[in-house]
Formats: sequence, C-alpha cells, structure tokens
Amino acid sequence: MNTLPNSSVSRLSSADAYRGLVMLLMMGEVLNFSQVAQNLPTSAFWSFLSFHQSHVEWVGCSLHDLIQPSFSFLVGIVLPYSLANRLSKGSSFRSLLFHAIWRSFILIFLGIFLRSQYSKMTYFTFEDTLTQIGLGYTFLFLLGFRSPKVQLIALIALLLGYFLAFALYPLPSASFDYASVGVAPDWGHLLQGFEAHWNKNSNLAWRFDVWFLNLFPREQPFTYNGGGYATLSFIPTLATMILGLLAGNLLKSNYLPKDKLKRLILMGLGTLLAGILLDVLGICPNVKRIWTPTWVLFSGGCCFLLLSFFYFVMEIWEKKSWSFPLLVLGTNSIAAYMIADTMVGYIRKTLFIHLGDSFHTRLGEAYAPLVVGIVILGIEWLILYWLYRKKIFIKI
Repeated sequence: MNTLPNSSVSRLSSADAYRGLVMLLMMGEVLNFSQVAQNLPTSAFWSFLSFHQSHVEWVGCSLHDLIQPSFSFLVGIVLPYSLANRLSKGSSFRSLLFHAIWRSFILIFLGIFLRSQYSKMTYFTFEDTLTQIGLGYTFLFLLGFRSPKVQLIALIALLLGYFLAFALYPLPSASFDYASVGVAPDWGHLLQGFEAHWNKNSNLAWRFDVWFLNLFPREQPFTYNGGGYATLSFIPTLATMILGLLAGNLLKSNYLPKDKLKRLILMGLGTLLAGILLDVLGICPNVKRIWTPTWVLFSGGCCFLLLSFFYFVMEIWEKKSWSFPLLVLGTNSIAAYMIADTMVGYIRKTLFIHLGDSFHTRLGEAYAPLVVGIVILGIEWLILYWLYRKKIFIKI
C-alpha cells in the first residue's frame, strides 16, 4: 500500500504559478472593483471587472468563483509529488498518515480561527476554504496510494451519491417561508421543478447545518447561512481534489510532456462539457455555493484548462521568468492567505496615518478605492517577497 509509480519528485513550477494566480485573485479583492463600478455606473469595463471579482448569486460562474475550486484542485495536484518526496526520504505509511490527519485538523482549526477574528466567541463554521479542504484531506491522502482507476471510481461514487442525496431529499412545502431562511421574496434566483432540490437554504445541506452547527456553542442559534454555503460541501470539494489528484498523477507519469498536455486539455474539455450539459438539461444546476456535482465538473474543467496553460508555457515552452511575481505568492500560499485575511485593516489604517486622508484621491474620487487597494496589495506582495528571499515558507 505504500508504493507509488517511479518518477521525478521535483517541484512543479507551473503548479506554483497557477497557485500564485489563485492567491492574487483572492488578495486582489482589496482593489475594490465593485466600488469603482458603482462610482462609474456607465462604464461597461468596470462593470465587467466588478462581476468577475464577485461571486454569482446562485447558478453560474465568475472568475472569482474559480478561486476556491482551483485552490482545492491544486491540493490534489501536488499530493503525488509530496508523497513521493516523503517516501524517498524514508517516511513510513504510518507516519505519513499521522501527518495527513494532523494537517487536516490544523486546516480546520485555522479556518475556524480566521473566521472568528471579529466574533465575541469562537465562531464554529466549516464552509471556509481551509476547513473544507481539511475535512476531506485525509480521505484524499488515502486515495493517493490507490490506482487512478480506484480514484476515478471514488470520484464517480462521490458525485453520484451527493447528487442522489439532494435529489431524494424532500422539497419544501408550498407554504415554506423562504424569508425565514434569508431568501428575500424578490430574490429572483429560486429554481423550479426538479432543480428546486438545490435551492438556497431549503436543501439537504442546509438542513444538516441547522442540526450540526447548533451542536457547538454559539452567540445565537444557527438558522441559515446568508450566502447559502454549507458544511457538507466538503464532500464534493473532495471530488474536486480527486480531479486534481488525477491531474497530478498524469503530470508525474512518464508520458512525454506534449502527451501530458493533450490529456490535460482533453480532461478539461470533457469535464467542462459534462458540467455544461448537466446544467443546461436541468439534471443538476451549476451552483458553486453548495458545490453541486455539476459545479465539480464545470469548475474542474476550468481548472484543467488553466493548468494546461501554465504547463504549456512553463514546462514545454520553458518561459518562466514572467511568472516570478506569481511564484512569490504561490510558493507561500498559506502565508498569503493569512496575510490577506488578517492584515488588510491594519495596513489600510497605517496608510492613512502616514500618507494622509487624501492621498488616495489624486486620480479622482471614483478611483480612490482602487488606489488604496493597489497600495495594500503591493505591500502584501513585498512582505511575501521578503519571506521568499529569506526562504521562510509556512507549511502545514
């Protein structure tokens, strides 16, 4: 059980660059495109940027929606390399399993800690990116020692099982009070017919959280998540990580680089098309917030194609120098995540203290939020660059 295919265990720079792009998109929230778009309501350009820096309300996808699946997908990609590297240094399966379990707990607790920053007490929530990965990581680790065939079977079983669980869960009655679960009467995104099984805060995952999250101490009883996010999404998130694991196995195999690229593109187009068809045919809607099986396939296809781009440019074309700003972020992603989640307010306050209250209005009031965001993002990158130069990397 503790053997893996023989291949190189060297670090995959294209995966680091892809992760760097993901972190840049996440940290780039400080650029406040939506605020600029509100200040310039007639600009189609800023409206476009605003849409892709926001999550869609329910069905559909923006660029911002691809951040979390990409982060999860990349966890799967690097796992074969990590396991091979540790095994080559003499680690036993038992020690690796202990490390995987420990890593799972650290990710879960770190996610809860970050979400509790502005609460009066620990805010137990499990829909955060880190907690979702942590909940599924040990299972992914165990699959890492299995063949691609077994991994594919596990992927299909997860997707089919999760689909059936939602589809068989009873629909709410005609008198169900959606307003009581945070869905306004004029919201306009409620699904009809069979797809109503995946409606916001009236589905299986919502019902589970009403029970599960109230097992923990809370300031007030949990009744719904305002965004419709759910703990059980860790199950299809695990499916996304398995897609990444399949990609990692391919990249680590002995196929020629061009053959790897072709297979990545085919896998990407295949899963993307499958996701689109499931959504268009009304079988299962494409909803990121509850991570439907359709979303796993659709977003997974996008992840395969994004990885294909980085792999072609950096590993086949061997053009790597351009990616250095991304590598600074991608090789220290946990540090980047924590800096973005904890230091923005402090940096913003310090800027106004030292640069004055009007430094950000030099380009006009409309662009003031963008100017502040650019400076904050630059400072965050410089902190990570300093860590990169000092070879200080936060790893779990």
